Amino acid sequence: MDALCLRYGWPPPGTATHCVCGAHFSVEHVLSCPRGGFPSIRHNEIRDITANLLTEVCHDVLVEPDLQPLTGETMAHRTSNVSEGARLDVSVKGFWGGRHEKTFLDVRVFNPHASSNKKTSISNCYKKHENEKKRAYEQRIRDIEHSSFTPLVLSATGGDGQTVHNFL
Repeated sequence: MDALCLRYGWPPPGTATHCVCGAHFSVEHVLSCPRGGFPSIRHNEIRDITANLLTEVCHDVLVEPDLQPLTGETMAHRTSNVSEGARLDVSVKGFWGGRHEKTFLDVRVFNPHASSNKKTSISNCYKKHENEKKRAYEQRIRDIEHSSFTPLVLSATGGDGQTVHNFL
């Protein structure tokens, strides 16, 4: 019942009046509030389910693998993640290519009802979030890790982006 309510933007029955952060409880707030924990819980659950399923068909599946450190390389996008200790959600060998080709996956679950997404169509929201992930990691994965990168973008209300369709 809760999932049906969330899908249509209705308040789920029997919910609290206030979030743990003290703000008024609303579906929009709870899906985005970092203190309430829902964003990280849903992200980690999808990451873990994906990694678990990949162990059935691929090998060398790692959760939150560290990326190799940069040694002076420059990235084309200023939003590229160049930080030390950068990591992605899952790495796996043998998914897109040969047995030894590594693929990195990164999950993003967004709230389509958030104010940052209100003025954008849902299909464009998926593209926007996929492109943000690609700008942050794709060049580093391709040039430094010599691997492929797949962003897995999903909606908190039950939808997914084009790369998820390709991945499935």
